[in-house]
Amino acid sequence: MALLTQTQQDYYNGDNFGGYQFISLDDIINNFIIAYVGEHKIIQKVKRTDIAFHAQRAIQELSFDTFKSIKSQEITLPPSNTMVLPQDYVNYTKICWVDDNGIERPLYPTSHTSNPTPILQNSDGEYALTATGTLNSTTTIVLDNEYSNVLVGMVVSAPNIPDGSVVVSTANSGSITTIVIDNATTYDGTETLTFTKSLTDDSLIIEEESSFILENVTWENNEDKITQDPNTDVSNIKVGMLVSHEDFPVGTTVVDVNGAVITTSQLSTAASTATTNEVTFISTPGDSSTWQNFTSVTSSSTGDANGYNHDTDIYDLNIGQRYGVDPMMAQGNGTYYIDNLKGLIHFSSNVSGKHVILKYISDGLGTDDEMIVHKFAEEAMYKSIAYAILSTRLDGQVLVQRFKREKFASIRTAKLRLSNVKIHELMQVMRGKSKWIK
Repeated sequence: MALLTQTQQDYYNGDNFGGYQFISLDDIINNFIIAYVGEHKIIQKVKRTDIAFHAQRAIQELSFDTFKSIKSQEITLPPSNTMVLPQDYVNYTKICWVDDNGIERPLYPTSHTSNPTPILQNSDGEYALTATGTLNSTTTIVLDNEYSNVLVGMVVSAPNIPDGSVVVSTANSGSITTIVIDNATTYDGTETLTFTKSLTDDSLIIEEESSFILENVTWENNEDKITQDPNTDVSNIKVGMLVSHEDFPVGTTVVDVNGAVITTSQLSTAASTATTNEVTFISTPGDSSTWQNFTSVTSSSTGDANGYNHDTDIYDLNIGQRYGVDPMMAQGNGTYYIDNLKGLIHFSSNVSGKHVILKYISDGLGTDDEMIVHKFAEEAMYKSIAYAILSTRLDGQVLVQRFKREKFASIRTAKLRLSNVKIHELMQVMRGKSKWIK
């Protein structure tokens, strides 16, 4: 039976150009069952699910160093100088920006900066959120300033506040924050209050990235919608922000913003329709001073047109002492580093606003359409699956070493085939060796 099932006219009118060079994972599995599984064959009996598992693992391993599995994305770098890693990202092969002539300008990673998690400190340098509060023998405490990072659910402690007291509501007026706790105090006066996340979470409080107090909002009981009227500042509310209000469970976040309607991750616990003056939205963690300083420096600040401001101690002050310069940094295209924890690529300031290209590799299992194998590597797939199955079976140990050798031999052959070396191209490169450079 022929492999081509469509006419040439259908092919050229379609959109699957070049698809004949690949074979699908389903076909790989079916062919493997026909050739390797059954009576008087290498593998007497095996479940199709086992074959599918080892086939997917084989695609993953071959995608990393054998297949031509390079994918790419191009974006215009926003003012934040960051790029989100793609959904199916595993590792990168090249990062560059494109000039006006369409030429790719390579970027190189830097190891001289990062974006560490900023820990909140008080004025004494202690790792704590502290504030001076006025107690008046009630559950209401007036703080000495506006503290938008004091959230509902935090535990507050002080000598004259009952142990385990929790913030149940906050209000901000005239740059002063007033909190209500769940236990009344028996003391009138001022004290230094210390806030922690909760009774079960005593980890350090990190600095906020941004906060916003939204006024004139309403919501219904047991619903996940907050509505503002009139809609004036909802654009400041971003997906992922924490929602701090007594009518919403601790840890509630924003999952969608549509016009004047904000959708939350958890339902309201209000007794009825609620009308309040404000709800606090907070975004954490904040950017570190390291990253803010790195991205805020511009080439005009030191007159360096090449954007080397973050390396001024290396390039500007070491006149006559540059013999140890790193060639990777001796270029004006810019630098970057990858924050795998947050899933962001951070770029130097001189890349801002440019068209940035990320070329990366995936594991070949992102979508059903991606689970294909180049025909040059088809035999490597069969040998990899057979070796994996035999190595996990007690009755297959005799053949394990044989198929181990065949697996590596087939992978080596696939690499040679996929390297796509052409004789005439290689000859042209070799001719260049005889040219004199004057």
